[in-house]
Amino acid sequence: MVLLAIALGGCSDAPAESSPTRPAAPRSEAATTEAVAQPSAEPSSATGQVAARPQLPRGDDPVKLYPADFTTKIDNPYSPMAPRTRWTYREIDEEGKQLKVVVIVTNQTKEIANGITARVVRDTVTEAGELVEDTFDWYAQDNDGNVWYLGEDTAEFENGKIATKSGSWEAGVDGALAGIIMPGDPRAGLRYRQEYYKGEAEDNGGVLSTREMADVPAGHYDNVLLTKDTNAIEPNVLEYKLYAKGVGPVLALGISGGVGREELLNVDRAPSTAGTGPLGTPDS
Repeated sequence: MVLLAIALGGCSDAPAESSPTRPAAPRSEAATTEAVAQPSAEPSSATGQVAARPQLPRGDDPVKLYPADFTTKIDNPYSPMAPRTRWTYREIDEEGKQLKVVVIVTNQTKEIANGITARVVRDTVTEAGELVEDTFDWYAQDNDGNVWYLGEDTAEFENGKIATKSGSWEAGVDGALAGIIMPGDPRAGLRYRQEYYKGEAEDNGGVLSTREMADVPAGHYDNVLLTKDTNAIEPNVLEYKLYAKGVGPVLALGISGGVGREELLNVDRAPSTAGTGPLGTPDS
């Protein structure tokens, strides 16, 4: 499998550059000033040339995000998020534990502190039926097809009770900055920030290839996008992810003192109310 070769140092295209945090602080008016990188330039009538697209943000680069340039209709080919889509994954973590991961695009939206309305996506992790982690992620797509990550409300559980909400953040609150979860025009060598909350969440991503293939329980996929995700706070943390067009993430391989694997089992359509229960009650 291509990921195993990459984990040992191989890659078919170009390299990439170098992730969740403490509870979100109260909203502040000052925080709303983070409010897309400017849209792509149109061809110049004088020269006939098309200006280059603006660079995607990296590190703590400031960006101006205009709510009018965003939509909750997320149709990026590599990261489609139609409401009621449900992905089910099997994860073997680096300790050998088998986990079940269910991701549901809900019918709900949320207005983020920076003024953008985001789609709410529910991500639930269980082990032998017991809740381990439950998260509401917030995404929106800009006019160039970039899918932005605008924050999350997350909790880890022990014995059915919340053990910590560390990892929660919201763009526009306490200096937290939105990032890119999937570029609108992914190509090898492209690098970008996924999220930034100083000292707490500093994940980065990069596109390695768009010509891979993946075999997982859900099926065989060609022309798959391969990314490399890194964490500036924990430089030893590394994850490779494969995305199939029209499907989304199909395989992930974590490299951090061991090998973790998360593979897609199936994609289906969830009930209209799925994933809308309070944090900690994903089935309600």
